Amino acid sequence: MAPAKIDYESSEKWDDVVPIPQNEGGPNPLAAIAYTDEYAQATSYLRAVMASNEMSERVLELTEHVIGMNPAHYTVWLYRAATLKYLSADVQAELQWLNAISLKHLKNYQIWHHRQVIMSQLSSLPTAELPFLARMLAKDAKNYHVWSYRQWLVRHFSLWPTIEQPGPELEFTESLIENDVRNNSAWNHRFFVLFGRDHVDEPYRFEAKDISDEIWDREVVFAKARIAKAPQNASAWNYLGGVLRKRKVGLSSLKDFALTFADIEKADEVRSSFALDILADIWSDEREVEKAKKALDLLAERFDPIRKNYWNWKAQSLEAATA
Repeated sequence: MAPAKIDYESSEKWDDVVPIPQNEGGPNPLAAIAYTDEYAQATSYLRAVMASNEMSERVLELTEHVIGMNPAHYTVWLYRAATLKYLSADVQAELQWLNAISLKHLKNYQIWHHRQVIMSQLSSLPTAELPFLARMLAKDAKNYHVWSYRQWLVRHFSLWPTIEQPGPELEFTESLIENDVRNNSAWNHRFFVLFGRDHVDEPYRFEAKDISDEIWDREVVFAKARIAKAPQNASAWNYLGGVLRKRKVGLSSLKDFALTFADIEKADEVRSSFALDILADIWSDEREVEKAKKALDLLAERFDPIRKNYWNWKAQSLEAATA
């Protein structure tokens, strides 16, 4: 629904405000922006209240009107946030209003920054917040703005999972991955909530040693099971490799697993280029140069020719290192 039209010039509520028009560079601008009359008038009044630093209920109404016409206007979002804070406005009401705007403009960055600013005023996570984010991601499961905001929520409200309290994030990512095993955003968020605390400030900072063997083993099994469903899925292979690197475990532990997807002696039966890549690295470390080179040749010529130059470079580097 389009925002209701408001004539500020004829409104008694605004008769004390002198609007400040857009300065386009004189009476005959070279390239004036073709604003609608409604938008030009509303933003003229916005400039006036910002110039006088007015923060009031009518300013909130004005910012809502401008946002309804142009939700990408970052300045009006910032002024709205400042006004809400000054008035000690109802945060829950603001979130409800934001929900409708968010569902209409799925990829608008300013909306999510504003939501973060508003949410930062709360001491606990509202019960409706995660269900709303699930609703947003149901519309676009890889919405970068929503996932970035969700990571902020995890940090701000300390939603990190533990053995005692797994929390909602692991279950949520698992449900998305079950629905679409190639959802790289869900894989990335799962990795973040499990292993991302060593990249944030105290008191959340921790080391890999703080993770129990149960969690490590569970995540390896989790990733392997999803690879078995879709062997040519980069997300699950990257996740598995990331878990092992976090645990400081070498790729050699994946040798038998990778061999089930890539036998270099049976090229017609290879099911995963990612398994070939891992095997090439493992054989390189084991000084099995011929096997490693054969895996790289298969990648270059048959299973990943778009990166042929890269695979050939790896093969040449391998030969140089063993010469």
